[in-house]
Amino acid sequence: MKFTRSYSLIEIAGLLNCEFVGDENFEVLGMNEIHVVEQGDIVFVDHPKYYDKALNSAATIVLINKKVACPEGKALLISDDPFRDFNKLTNHFRPFRSSGAAISPTAIIGEGTVIQPNSFIGNNVVIGKNCLIHSNVSIYDNTVIGDNVIIHAGTILGADAFYYKKRPEGFDQLLSGGRVVIKDNVGIGALCTIDKGVTGDTTIGEGTKIDNQVHVGHDTVIGKKCLIASQTGIAGCVIIEDEVTLWGQVGITSSVTIGEKTVLLAQAGVTKSLAGNKVYNGNPAQESRAFLKQMANIKKIPEILDEIESIKKEKINY
Repeated sequence: MKFTRSYSLIEIAGLLNCEFVGDENFEVLGMNEIHVVEQGDIVFVDHPKYYDKALNSAATIVLINKKVACPEGKALLISDDPFRDFNKLTNHFRPFRSSGAAISPTAIIGEGTVIQPNSFIGNNVVIGKNCLIHSNVSIYDNTVIGDNVIIHAGTILGADAFYYKKRPEGFDQLLSGGRVVIKDNVGIGALCTIDKGVTGDTTIGEGTKIDNQVHVGHDTVIGKKCLIASQTGIAGCVIIEDEVTLWGQVGITSSVTIGEKTVLLAQAGVTKSLAGNKVYNGNPAQESRAFLKQMANIKKIPEILDEIESIKKEKINY
Protein backbone atom coordinates (compact mmCIF):
# COMPACT_ATOMS: atom_id res chain seq x y z
CA MET A 1 0.00 0.00 0.00
CA LYS A 2 1.42 3.35 -1.04
CA PHE A 3 0.49 6.47 0.89
CA THR A 4 -1.04 9.45 -0.89
CA ARG A 5 2.02 11.53 0.02
CA SER A 6 5.46 11.11 1.52
CA TYR A 7 5.61 11.05 5.33
CA SER A 8 8.57 11.56 7.64
CA LEU A 9 9.75 8.99 10.13
CA ILE A 10 8.85 11.28 13.02
CA GLU A 11 5.29 11.67 11.67
CA ILE A 12 4.80 7.89 11.55
CA ALA A 13 6.35 7.47 15.01
CA GLY A 14 3.92 10.12 16.27
CA LEU A 15 0.96 8.19 14.87
CA LEU A 16 2.13 5.08 16.73
CA ASN A 17 3.45 6.88 19.82
CA CYS A 18 6.65 4.85 19.57
CA GLU A 19 10.42 5.35 19.62
CA PHE A 20 12.36 5.43 16.37
CA VAL A 21 15.94 4.95 15.18
CA GLY A 22 17.12 7.01 12.23
CA ASP A 23 16.86 10.51 10.81
CA GLU A 24 13.52 12.04 11.85
CA ASN A 25 13.06 13.25 8.28
CA PHE A 26 13.62 9.77 6.81
CA GLU A 27 11.11 9.34 3.94
CA VAL A 28 8.24 6.87 4.38
CA LEU A 29 6.22 6.09 1.24
CA GLY A 30 4.04 3.12 2.17
CA MET A 31 3.63 -0.14 4.08
CA ASN A 32 3.73 -3.72 2.86
CA GLU A 33 4.19 -7.35 3.78
CA ILE A 34 7.63 -8.89 3.53
CA HIS A 35 7.04 -10.58 0.13
CA VAL A 36 6.09 -7.35 -1.66
CA VAL A 37 8.05 -4.60 0.14
CA GLU A 38 9.87 -1.90 -1.80
CA GLN A 39 12.14 0.99 -0.94
CA GLY A 40 10.31 3.47 1.29
CA ASP A 41 7.96 0.82 2.72
CA ILE A 42 7.35 -0.14 6.34
CA VAL A 43 7.45 -3.85 7.15
CA PHE A 44 6.68 -5.32 10.57
CA VAL A 45 8.40 -8.14 12.42
CA ASP A 46 7.67 -9.44 15.92
CA HIS A 47 9.71 -12.64 16.22
CA PRO A 48 13.51 -12.95 16.45
CA LYS A 49 13.41 -15.81 13.93
CA TYR A 50 12.45 -13.30 11.22
CA TYR A 51 14.50 -10.26 12.27
CA ASP A 52 17.26 -10.80 9.69
CA LYS A 53 14.78 -11.36 6.88
CA ALA A 54 12.96 -8.12 7.66
CA LEU A 55 16.11 -6.06 8.28
CA ASN A 56 17.67 -7.26 5.02
CA SER A 57 14.51 -6.95 2.93
CA ALA A 58 13.80 -4.22 0.40
CA ALA A 59 11.83 -2.36 3.07
CA THR A 60 13.64 0.69 4.43
CA ILE A 61 11.60 1.09 7.62
CA VAL A 62 11.25 -1.87 10.00
CA LEU A 63 8.55 -1.89 12.69
CA ILE A 64 10.15 -4.16 15.27
CA ASN A 65 9.69 -5.13 18.92
CA LYS A 66 13.35 -4.87 19.95
CA LYS A 67 16.01 -2.22 19.48
CA VAL A 68 18.63 -3.84 17.24
CA ALA A 69 21.48 -2.58 15.08
CA CYS A 70 19.92 -0.58 12.26
CA PRO A 71 21.27 -1.38 8.78
CA GLU A 72 22.76 1.52 6.88
CA GLY A 73 20.20 3.44 4.85
CA LYS A 74 17.27 2.17 6.92
CA ALA A 75 15.22 3.23 9.93
CA LEU A 76 13.50 1.44 12.81
CA LEU A 77 10.21 1.98 14.59
CA ILE A 78 10.43 0.37 18.05
CA SER A 79 7.10 -1.01 19.23
CA ASP A 80 6.07 -3.29 22.08
CA ASP A 81 3.53 -4.85 19.66
CA PRO A 82 4.33 -4.45 15.94
CA PHE A 83 1.26 -6.47 14.88
CA ARG A 84 -1.04 -4.06 16.74
CA ASP A 85 0.77 -1.00 15.39
CA PHE A 86 0.74 -2.27 11.80
CA ASN A 87 -3.04 -2.47 12.20
CA LYS A 88 -3.04 1.10 13.50
CA LEU A 89 -1.35 2.24 10.32
CA THR A 90 -3.82 0.33 8.13
CA ASN A 91 -6.71 1.89 10.06
CA HIS A 92 -5.21 5.34 9.61
CA PHE A 93 -4.31 5.18 5.93
CA ARG A 94 -7.12 2.95 4.63
CA PRO A 95 -9.94 2.90 7.19
CA PHE A 96 -13.24 1.15 6.63
CA ARG A 97 -15.85 3.58 5.30
CA SER A 98 -19.48 2.57 5.17
CA SER A 99 -21.53 3.12 2.04
CA GLY A 100 -25.20 4.11 2.07
CA ALA A 101 -25.92 3.12 -1.51
CA ALA A 102 -25.96 -0.09 -3.53
CA ILE A 103 -23.54 1.55 -5.94
CA SER A 104 -21.24 4.01 -4.21
CA PRO A 105 -21.19 7.50 -5.72
CA THR A 106 -17.38 7.27 -5.74
CA ALA A 107 -17.43 4.16 -7.96
CA ILE A 108 -16.47 4.56 -11.63
CA ILE A 109 -18.46 2.37 -14.03
CA GLY A 110 -17.34 2.04 -17.65
CA GLU A 111 -19.49 2.47 -20.75
CA GLY A 112 -21.62 -0.54 -21.66
CA THR A 113 -21.25 -2.24 -18.28
CA VAL A 114 -24.41 -3.89 -16.90
CA ILE A 115 -24.96 -4.34 -13.17
CA GLN A 116 -27.87 -6.62 -12.30
CA PRO A 117 -30.16 -5.96 -9.30
CA ASN A 118 -29.07 -6.49 -5.68
CA SER A 119 -25.36 -6.19 -6.37
CA PHE A 120 -23.18 -3.97 -4.17
CA ILE A 121 -20.39 -1.77 -5.56
CA GLY A 122 -18.22 -0.24 -2.84
CA ASN A 123 -16.27 2.98 -2.44
CA ASN A 124 -13.64 3.85 -5.04
CA VAL A 125 -14.34 0.75 -7.12
CA VAL A 126 -13.36 1.01 -10.79
CA ILE A 127 -15.15 -1.18 -13.34
CA GLY A 128 -14.18 -1.05 -17.01
CA LYS A 129 -16.19 -1.16 -20.21
CA ASN A 130 -18.67 -3.83 -21.37
CA CYS A 131 -18.66 -5.83 -18.14
CA LEU A 132 -21.56 -7.92 -16.88
CA ILE A 133 -22.06 -8.08 -13.13
CA HIS A 134 -24.84 -10.52 -12.26
CA SER A 135 -27.16 -10.22 -9.27
CA ASN A 136 -26.03 -10.42 -5.63
CA VAL A 137 -22.37 -9.78 -6.40
CA SER A 138 -20.50 -7.85 -3.69
CA ILE A 139 -17.51 -5.79 -4.81
CA TYR A 140 -15.71 -4.29 -1.82
CA ASP A 141 -13.96 -0.92 -1.68
CA ASN A 142 -11.00 -0.11 -3.94
CA THR A 143 -11.46 -3.13 -6.24
CA VAL A 144 -10.30 -2.57 -9.82
CA ILE A 145 -11.95 -4.48 -12.69
CA GLY A 146 -10.88 -4.28 -16.34
CA ASP A 147 -12.90 -4.42 -19.55
CA ASN A 148 -15.13 -7.28 -20.78
CA VAL A 149 -15.27 -9.01 -17.40
CA ILE A 150 -18.17 -11.33 -16.46
CA ILE A 151 -18.91 -12.00 -12.78
CA HIS A 152 -21.69 -14.44 -11.93
CA ALA A 153 -24.21 -14.28 -9.10
CA GLY A 154 -23.17 -14.42 -5.47
CA THR A 155 -19.46 -13.82 -5.97
CA ILE A 156 -17.60 -11.66 -3.45
CA LEU A 157 -14.52 -9.63 -4.35
CA GLY A 158 -12.44 -8.03 -1.62
CA ALA A 159 -13.26 -9.79 1.64
CA ASP A 160 -10.61 -9.65 4.38
CA ALA A 161 -7.52 -11.85 4.38
CA PHE A 162 -7.62 -14.92 6.62
CA TYR A 163 -4.66 -13.73 8.70
CA TYR A 164 -4.64 -13.88 12.52
CA LYS A 165 -2.25 -13.68 15.44
CA LYS A 166 -2.93 -16.00 18.37
CA ARG A 167 -3.24 -14.21 21.69
CA PRO A 168 -3.92 -15.72 25.14
CA GLU A 169 -7.47 -14.35 24.93
CA GLY A 170 -8.11 -15.39 21.33
CA PHE A 171 -7.16 -14.37 17.79
CA ASP A 172 -6.34 -10.87 16.55
CA GLN A 173 -7.00 -10.17 12.89
CA LEU A 174 -4.41 -8.47 10.72
CA LEU A 175 -6.45 -5.78 9.01
CA SER A 176 -6.59 -5.83 5.23
CA GLY A 177 -5.85 -2.60 3.41
CA GLY A 178 -5.07 -4.06 -0.02
CA ARG A 179 -7.15 -4.53 -3.15
CA VAL A 180 -8.49 -7.04 -5.65
CA VAL A 181 -7.44 -6.35 -9.25
CA ILE A 182 -9.22 -8.16 -12.08
CA LYS A 183 -7.67 -7.73 -15.53
CA ASP A 184 -9.45 -7.61 -18.92
CA ASN A 185 -11.51 -10.52 -20.31
CA VAL A 186 -11.69 -12.45 -17.04
CA GLY A 187 -14.67 -14.70 -16.31
CA ILE A 188 -15.61 -15.49 -12.70
CA GLY A 189 -18.26 -18.07 -11.86
CA ALA A 190 -20.99 -18.05 -9.25
CA LEU A 191 -20.31 -18.05 -5.51
CA CYS A 192 -16.57 -17.40 -5.78
CA THR A 193 -14.62 -15.56 -3.08
CA ILE A 194 -11.51 -13.55 -3.87
CA ASP A 195 -9.88 -11.94 -0.82
CA LYS A 196 -8.09 -8.61 -1.02
CA GLY A 197 -4.42 -8.26 -0.22
CA VAL A 198 -3.28 -7.38 3.28
CA THR A 199 -1.39 -4.39 1.90
CA GLY A 200 -0.92 -5.28 -1.77
CA ASP A 201 -3.10 -6.65 -4.56
CA THR A 202 -4.76 -10.00 -5.16
CA THR A 203 -4.59 -10.17 -8.95
CA ILE A 204 -6.40 -12.24 -11.58
CA GLY A 205 -4.61 -12.03 -14.93
CA GLU A 206 -6.02 -11.21 -18.33
CA GLY A 207 -8.18 -13.86 -19.96
CA THR A 208 -8.30 -16.19 -16.95
CA LYS A 209 -11.54 -18.13 -16.44
CA ILE A 210 -12.71 -19.25 -13.00
CA ASP A 211 -15.49 -21.78 -12.40
CA ASN A 212 -18.10 -21.69 -9.61
CA GLN A 213 -17.23 -21.95 -5.90
CA VAL A 214 -13.54 -21.16 -6.14
CA HIS A 215 -11.66 -19.42 -3.32
CA VAL A 216 -8.58 -17.25 -3.91
CA GLY A 217 -6.63 -16.12 -0.84
CA HIS A 218 -5.05 -12.76 -0.09
CA ASP A 219 -2.15 -11.40 -2.16
CA THR A 220 -2.29 -14.32 -4.59
CA VAL A 221 -1.32 -13.50 -8.17
CA ILE A 222 -2.89 -15.56 -10.95
CA GLY A 223 -1.44 -15.16 -14.43
CA LYS A 224 -2.93 -14.85 -17.90
CA LYS A 225 -5.25 -17.39 -19.55
CA CYS A 226 -5.51 -19.77 -16.62
CA LEU A 227 -8.42 -22.21 -16.16
CA ILE A 228 -9.57 -22.93 -12.60
CA ALA A 229 -12.34 -25.48 -12.05
CA SER A 230 -14.97 -25.68 -9.33
CA GLN A 231 -14.23 -26.01 -5.60
CA THR A 232 -10.55 -25.21 -5.93
CA GLY A 233 -9.03 -23.55 -2.87
CA ILE A 234 -5.96 -21.32 -3.25
CA ALA A 235 -4.30 -19.98 -0.11
CA GLY A 236 -2.67 -16.57 0.33
CA CYS A 237 0.52 -15.33 -1.33
CA VAL A 238 0.47 -17.95 -4.09
CA ILE A 239 1.90 -17.20 -7.54
CA ILE A 240 0.21 -19.02 -10.41
CA GLU A 241 1.96 -18.33 -13.68
CA ASP A 242 0.37 -18.05 -17.14
CA GLU A 243 -1.79 -20.74 -18.78
CA VAL A 244 -2.05 -22.98 -15.73
CA THR A 245 -5.01 -25.38 -15.48
CA LEU A 246 -6.40 -26.39 -12.08
CA TRP A 247 -9.12 -29.04 -12.16
CA GLY A 248 -11.81 -29.54 -9.54
CA GLN A 249 -11.07 -29.51 -5.81
CA VAL A 250 -7.39 -28.72 -6.14
CA GLY A 251 -5.93 -27.36 -2.89
CA ILE A 252 -2.85 -25.10 -2.83
CA THR A 253 -0.98 -24.11 0.33
CA SER A 254 0.31 -20.58 0.90
CA SER A 255 3.45 -18.98 -0.53
CA VAL A 256 4.16 -21.43 -3.34
CA THR A 257 4.67 -20.89 -7.08
CA ILE A 258 2.98 -22.94 -9.80
CA GLY A 259 4.99 -22.76 -13.02
CA GLU A 260 3.48 -21.79 -16.37
CA LYS A 261 1.37 -24.29 -18.31
CA THR A 262 1.16 -26.62 -15.34
CA VAL A 263 -1.88 -28.92 -15.20
CA LEU A 264 -3.10 -30.05 -11.78
CA LEU A 265 -5.60 -32.90 -11.99
CA ALA A 266 -8.67 -33.12 -9.76
CA GLN A 267 -8.13 -33.18 -5.97
CA ALA A 268 -4.38 -32.63 -6.24
CA GLY A 269 -2.88 -31.14 -3.09
CA VAL A 270 0.02 -28.70 -3.56
CA THR A 271 2.40 -28.40 -0.60
CA LYS A 272 5.45 -26.96 -2.39
CA SER A 273 6.31 -25.04 -5.54
CA LEU A 274 5.92 -26.93 -8.81
CA ALA A 275 7.90 -26.62 -12.05
CA GLY A 276 5.93 -25.63 -15.13
CA ASN A 277 4.96 -27.57 -18.28
CA LYS A 278 4.09 -30.73 -16.35
CA VAL A 279 0.98 -32.62 -15.27
CA TYR A 280 0.57 -33.33 -11.55
CA ASN A 281 -1.73 -35.56 -9.52
CA GLY A 282 -2.25 -36.78 -5.97
CA ASN A 283 -1.73 -35.37 -2.49
CA PRO A 284 0.96 -34.25 -2.06
CA ALA A 285 1.04 -33.44 -5.77
CA GLN A 286 3.62 -35.25 -7.88
CA GLU A 287 4.13 -35.82 -11.57
CA SER A 288 1.14 -37.73 -12.86
CA ARG A 289 3.09 -40.65 -14.39
CA ALA A 290 4.84 -41.38 -11.11
CA PHE A 291 1.55 -41.08 -9.22
CA LEU A 292 -0.29 -43.47 -11.56
CA LYS A 293 2.58 -45.96 -11.36
CA GLN A 294 2.35 -45.87 -7.56
CA MET A 295 -1.42 -46.44 -7.72
CA ALA A 296 -0.89 -49.43 -10.04
CA ASN A 297 1.65 -50.87 -7.62
CA ILE A 298 -0.71 -50.36 -4.67
CA LYS A 299 -3.37 -52.38 -6.48
CA LYS A 300 -0.90 -55.27 -6.67
CA ILE A 301 -0.45 -55.42 -2.89
CA PRO A 302 -3.25 -58.00 -2.24
CA GLU A 303 -1.75 -60.26 -4.92
CA ILE A 304 1.73 -59.88 -3.43
CA LEU A 305 0.41 -60.66 0.08
CA ASP A 306 -1.29 -63.80 -1.25
CA GLU A 307 2.00 -64.89 -2.85
CA ILE A 308 3.88 -64.30 0.43
CA GLU A 309 1.27 -66.32 2.34
CA SER A 310 1.55 -69.12 -0.22
CA ILE A 311 5.36 -69.18 0.12
CA LYS A 312 5.05 -69.36 3.93
CA LYS A 313 2.72 -72.36 3.67
CA GLU A 314 5.07 -74.11 1.25
CA LYS A 315 7.97 -73.62 3.69
CA ILE A 316 5.89 -75.00 6.57
CA ASN A 317 4.88 -78.08 4.51
CA TYR A 318 8.47 -78.57 3.42
